[in-house]
Amino acid sequence: MRYELAVQIARPPAEVWAYLADPTHLPQWQADVEEVRDAPGGPLGLGAMFTEVRSFLGKRAESTLEVAASEPGRELSLRTVAGPVRVEIRHLLEPAGNGTLVRVEAEADAGKLFGLGGPLLRKAAERRARGDFERLKALLEADA
Repeated sequence: MRYELAVQIARPPAEVWAYLADPTHLPQWQADVEEVRDAPGGPLGLGAMFTEVRSFLGKRAESTLEVAASEPGRELSLRTVAGPVRVEIRHLLEPAGNGTLVRVEAEADAGKLFGLGGPLLRKAAERRARGDFERLKALLEADA
């Protein structure tokens, strides 16, 4: 399953990246994240790992993620190294007007966990991700 989305946030790329790169913020803007463990707080660099617990479509899943790419103000990529759903997600940031354009590219293999058909699962995941990134936008712009 693969999806892409984009959101423009009225904050500088360095500030958006710093917020994204701190996994302790995940429960604030991602509806499915119930808990984050083993994250020291603050932006994580290349190779850093943390554990997240999320619930999606009535299923609870614990996963360990690793920072696969970390370029302040430009890119943050994560990948699952342990857990029931294999995910790779890239956040690409670029200056846009008075803020930042965040492009998100995600690829996941969740069929084993959910046992659902691809199109239904993809639509649900994409809808949830769009809502999450709209919450991220609202949070960051409210703090401006």
